[in-house]
Amino acid sequence: MNGALTRYRVMATIVGVLLVVLCLVGLPLHYGYLVSDADFLAKGTGSGWELGTDISEYLGVAHGWLYMIFLITAFVLARRAGWELSFSLVTLLCGTVPLLSFWAERRATRRVREEHADELVAPRAT
Repeated sequence: MNGALTRYRVMATIVGVLLVVLCLVGLPLHYGYLVSDADFLAKGTGSGWELGTDISEYLGVAHGWLYMIFLITAFVLARRAGWELSFSLVTLLCGTVPLLSFWAERRATRRVREEHADELVAPRAT
């Protein structure tokens, strides 16, 4: 259970951060929502537009692929933890909403820790 929870938490964090950067930086720059400087955002020539386009293109693709891995890790955790279908679906779908994915990760982690405390291995002290 410990490994499934760790993999889920890592993927939820990565997917959440990429989605926030994509939606709150990349897309607004690409479509000109952040700055009113016309030269900075000029389509095809402005450095802001180019940055937004690059962020949207590369992070969009990365988020899409990593979201598939996130779905798998969340599904595996849901099966091992014995979650009901509604809780599982909410957890899976929250990866598509910026910032909501972090709430879902905390919610899922808290539930696993409460319901499966005896199965979780405590980290070793160094």
